[in-house]
Amino acid sequence: MRDSVGWRHVVPHSKAPGPAIRDGFVDFAHGSAGHDPRRLSRLLSAYDDVRLEAAAGADLTSDLLARWNRLVRGVPVAAFRRAAAFAKNGRERYGLHADTEQRFASCLADTADRETPVTARAARAYLDVAFFHPHDDGNARSAGLVLQFVLLRERVELDEVAPILTTVRRADDAEGAADLARLVHGIATATRRRWLRANR
Repeated sequence: MRDSVGWRHVVPHSKAPGPAIRDGFVDFAHGSAGHDPRRLSRLLSAYDDVRLEAAAGADLTSDLLARWNRLVRGVPVAAFRRAAAFAKNGRERYGLHADTEQRFASCLADTADRETPVTARAARAYLDVAFFHPHDDGNARSAGLVLQFVLLRERVELDEVAPILTTVRRADDAEGAADLARLVHGIATATRRRWLRANR
């Protein structure tokens, strides 16, 4: 599915960095994990690290993602999974082959490809984490953090993320993947428009 999407052309390049009047990810975190203070604290700690690494222009690597996964789960080690993974009540199976970990690392490196619009890269990276399912747990939270990292590294902010992070995606749905890129781009554009309107 990944290679069948025209990522370089599905959305236009962002014309300028897009600030936000509020942080949509923080709002989402409070809404989704607010009933569990420890879970919320871990997620926000990982997000703080995401923002720091994005501001520093860090490369997205498997080691960096593993660090965020450790933070959100509160575990000392987050190794790449060693068996097939299942999701959606067993309806989707994510296999494991000799080159799975290497292919995943290559996908993460693709987030630096400036010929592809940043909103498309962020959507693609989100799906990469979701469908490679690299760790035993916490992959949905990791995917959301990766989406934010790719955008923030190029100073694109979102004031809303719930429509992105709560919609169920299928690994075999190329059109759905393209729609996700359009959704991310649309929210980024609307975020910047709302910021400009508030700062006239």
